[in-house]
Amino acid sequence: MISEIFIKILSISLLIIVGIVLILGIGTLFKGGETSKKYSNKLMQLRVLLQFIAIIVLVGFAYFFKN
Repeated sequence: MISEIFIKILSISLLIIVGIVLILGIGTLFKGGETSKKYSNKLMQLRVLLQFIAIIVLVGFAYFFKN
């Protein structure tokens, strides 16, 4: 079976990745100009996708590994 440490590492990694993309998106939005037009919307779409994946994985862990 999957160990508890692997589950914790994967969960924390997913949350950190979502946070990094969020910070990059907000930073790009505030930078403005051509960079903002080109990347801020794509980064926010990526954040939503990553949040969806993280939620599905975390709910799956909670469902399959409940005690």
